[in-house]
Parts: sequence; structure tokens; C-alpha cells
Amino acid sequence: MSRGPSRVLRLDALARVEGEAAVRLRLRGGEVVAAELRIYEPPRFFEAFLVGRGHTEPPDLTARICGICPVAYQMTACQAIEAACGVTVDGPVAQLRRLLYYGEWIESQSLHIHLLHAPDFLGCADAVEAARGHRAAVERGLRIKQAGNAVVEVLGGRPIHPVNVRVGGFYRTPSRTELVPLAERLRRARDEALETVRWVGGFDFPEASFDGEFLALHDPGRYAIDSGAPAVLPAPESREGRRSFPVTEFENRVVEEQVPYSTALQSRLDGRPHLTGALARYALNGRWLHPTAAEAARGSGLGDPTAGVVCRNPYRSIVVRAVEVVHALEEALLIIEGYRPPARAQVAVPVREAVGCAVTEAPRGLLYHRYALGPDGAVTRARIVPPTAQNQAAVEEDLRRQVGARLARSRSAVGDGELVALCERAVRNHDPCISCAAHFLDLTVERE
Repeated sequence: MSRGPSRVLRLDALARVEGEAAVRLRLRGGEVVAAELRIYEPPRFFEAFLVGRGHTEPPDLTARICGICPVAYQMTACQAIEAACGVTVDGPVAQLRRLLYYGEWIESQSLHIHLLHAPDFLGCADAVEAARGHRAAVERGLRIKQAGNAVVEVLGGRPIHPVNVRVGGFYRTPSRTELVPLAERLRRARDEALETVRWVGGFDFPEASFDGEFLALHDPGRYAIDSGAPAVLPAPESREGRRSFPVTEFENRVVEEQVPYSTALQSRLDGRPHLTGALARYALNGRWLHPTAAEAARGSGLGDPTAGVVCRNPYRSIVVRAVEVVHALEEALLIIEGYRPPARAQVAVPVREAVGCAVTEAPRGLLYHRYALGPDGAVTRARIVPPTAQNQAAVEEDLRRQVGARLARSRSAVGDGELVALCERAVRNHDPCISCAAHFLDLTVERE
């Protein structure tokens, strides 16, 4: 193992991630002394913007936090407001919401797989270079993404930042006739998604393991996306069993803190770094994947999810995401097949003074919203905890572990270029949405 002098490794701008961030590592000989994921994108003050707004406004406003996962913000905001007002949305309207959410899963996961993550395994600098050598695969990925966008457009009114979503349901629901061409498109996308699972399953995966706790929504009997309770899969060496907790306890269990080098908060679950997202969902809910998706997982080398097999290798997250795309497509088709237009597009959500919270599974992991409403229905306090902010500490642990392992394997000095490339890959494994994460816990202004 190299015992050279101390040095600082800087990666000033991460490529092929959403948003702006850098990595800084401090090395002492063959050891990683510190690893920092430096999110320097300007902070987003959405929690402050929401204060004073009416209770119907958060879904439209929070959708602007992200152009890749606006539906996640809308669905979580709707559920939190409805919880505060004592309303439950069920039946066909709830099914349409899930269909809309699946559309976002399909387009977001396909974007990450084919344009952001796959180039790492293909030896390409970017998606353009990947398209030159693997044109059929990239075009297939774009077609799958377009199918997801089509779902969002039909139900949401447009493919990005939908305008048809409202507290209590939708402004308008589609007829069965409108969903028929959508179903045909999704069937073609399903066949191509299965080919994508076979493709990414054949990549060469470095040995790596995230040995911390997984956190995901858990709803026995289904691969949870918009219902259930947060659940924890403990670290492999832990003697604790799986555990869950009510969403009302989320902020007591997932505690945020500001670090001096990042505009994103860092979260810890019961005082420890944790990981949310595809690996966590697969570990906690894999047994309830659609049978087609479960079979694809078995054929890809992930093992049998119905037997509780857990994947902890962050590099293989690309395969898990591909399996989730198959699941989303199959479940979307089932919803369309059984769809009957509801009598009303929304349920009434009367105003009351209360606090409501909700959590759903954005493509990148658990997304939490809490709103306090005043007697007139105006928002008096808002709290949003995005998945990337939760994962930041875990990503830093992953950087320390992977760079440390690479240094330990080497009998000679490892160049900065190789370590920079390793760091970029390690971060991209987790598909961070940095713009979502960039916000401050608190702001104090002192004037003299």
C-alpha cells in the first residue's frame, strides 16, 4: 500500500449528474482522511416561498423544484395537504395518480440508465460518445423515456411540470379511449425495457458494497411507491431486525444538519448515514415486484428478489433501476386495463388548521413533505426532505470506502486521474438530484 505524502484531490465539477457539485478528498499516504461531496449550487428557498400560500398551491409550486421528478413533489405535497385536512383519496383517482407516478419512474430511470450511468460501463466520456458506439441501445432508452413522458403528458397535461394535478385529485380525468394508444406504446416499451435489463446485466461490475442501513417505503403486498410506512433494513453486521415507523415520526428519526461545505443538508437515520433509492426499495420490497420484473431480475444476475435476495453493490444499481422500469411498465398497463373513469375528478379537501405529512418514493428515493396550515388554510410552515440530501452522508462514506480500497490494493502510487474517475463513478451510482437537495435548514439575518 502506498504511504506517500499527504495530498488533496479535487473534482471541481461532477459530470452526468443533475445539478452542480464537486468532490474533495484529503489523503494521507494510503488512507482517506476526509471525503466531502460539495454541493455548491445556490440554495433553493422553496420552504420559505410556500409560507403564506393557500393550501391548494404547494403541488404546483413544489413541482418546480425539479424538472426530472416534478410528479414526485406534486404527489407528496398532495398527500401531505390531504393528511392535514383529514382527506383520503382512493379508487380510480388514486390509481390514476399511481399511473402518473409510474410515468415519471419510467422516464427518469431510463434517462439515468442510458444517458448518465451507462457511459461509465461502456468506457465513454458521455452519452454522445456512447450513442456513436451503442446507437441501438441509446435509441432504445430514448424510446422508453418517451413512453414515460407520454404517460405524464396524458394525465398531467404536459410532460414536464404537469398542470392537471391538484389537491384532491385532478382537474380532469381521461376517458378510456384516451388511454388505449398509451397502452400500446407502453407494451412496446416493456419489451424494450426487458432488453435493457439484459443489456445492463451484462456490464462488468466492480466489487463494492454499501454496508449501512437502507430506508424505503414499505407496504406489504406491493412494491411501494405512494403508500405504506418508512422501513429500515439494518446494516449486515447489525443484530437489529427490519423495523418501520409512522411517517409522523420521520423528522425525529431522519435528522438534518448543515455542513459548512455544502448548500445541501445532510441527513442521518437514528444518528447513522443511510441510503434511500433503488437499492433500498429492491432490498425491502423486491418480493412484490411484478412477476415479469422479478424474472428479469433473476436473469440479470441480481438473484431472486422473491426470496429476499439483497443487492448492496452500488454499481449494480443500474440493473435494479432497469428492473424497476419493467415493473413500472407492467403495473401501468394493469392500471390502464382496469381503468373506469371516476364520477368526479377530485374529492373535496376542506380547510382546517392542522399539520400533515407524507412520504412517497421518488425515483431517487424517499421524499418527505410536512405542512402546517393556519385556520384560513394558508401554509404557516413547510418542510421538505429530498432523497439526495438524505444520501449525501452515505455517498461520502462510499467515496471513502471505494478510494480507500483502491489505494489499499495498489503497491505503487495511484494517480489523481484514476482517483477522479473512480469518484465520479461512485457518485453517479447513486443518481443524485443535486438541485432538489440544495437548500438551507435555516436562515438568520443580523443587522446592526
